[in-house]
Amino acid sequence: MNSEPQPKDYERPVAYDAEGQPLYAHPHVENQIKDEQTKPVHMLRPVEPEKLIVSDATKLKHDRATRIYPELNLSEGEYVITSVRRHQIGLFLPVTLGVILITLAFTLLFNFDLVTQSLLINSTSITASSILFPIIVFIVLVIISTYIVYYVYSNNKFYLTNESVIQEIQTSIFSRKEQTVSLADIEDVSYSQTGIVQQIFNFGSIRLSTEGDETTYKFNYVANPKAAIAILNNAVEAFKNGRAIN
Repeated sequence: MNSEPQPKDYERPVAYDAEGQPLYAHPHVENQIKDEQTKPVHMLRPVEPEKLIVSDATKLKHDRATRIYPELNLSEGEYVITSVRRHQIGLFLPVTLGVILITLAFTLLFNFDLVTQSLLINSTSITASSILFPIIVFIVLVIISTYIVYYVYSNNKFYLTNESVIQEIQTSIFSRKEQTVSLADIEDVSYSQTGIVQQIFNFGSIRLSTEGDETTYKFNYVANPKAAIAILNNAVEAFKNGRAIN
């Protein structure tokens, strides 16, 4: 006769409580799984994180990028692949307007008598010397205003690195901000050219959207946007697939 103890079947209830619920000799499997799922997991963080290993070629690119773009805060091993700047056509209207206003001011100053005669204005009370100071002030204000427009426009920049996209946004002479998006978070990139002017002068807008929060970033007046998007697409694809980015 076999006297060895039989293994207990913990899946079979051994009794029932007053409400008819089964009682087990061992915690039920479902309860055990729930307990394991709700059990907190503690992760240890090293006191000194492991140092990133950067190849000599990457370090050279990083050092070169920090020299050329000192305004960027690049991480160790990060370097700039390309910088996208605005097309100069965006400055055509404000610069042209400034030149016209300055030309008119000098024309009025040096041809005051001729202008007053053509407009039938009595020049006895108003002389060229009396309007000299106001015209000089007007010219200085036009020059300053034109420079401010140029400064704000040209300081909107878009950088692509081997790790992220950095956009510097200058909205006024005293307002500036920077946006950084990791290549891993970029979901879609595209460009658009609207109208015959953008087609002729080959400029447009580039647009990228991120995963998760679905934020959209847009950069206008980009010179040759098709080429810029091709470089950006290749960088994003290489980064997500773990390939080297050139």
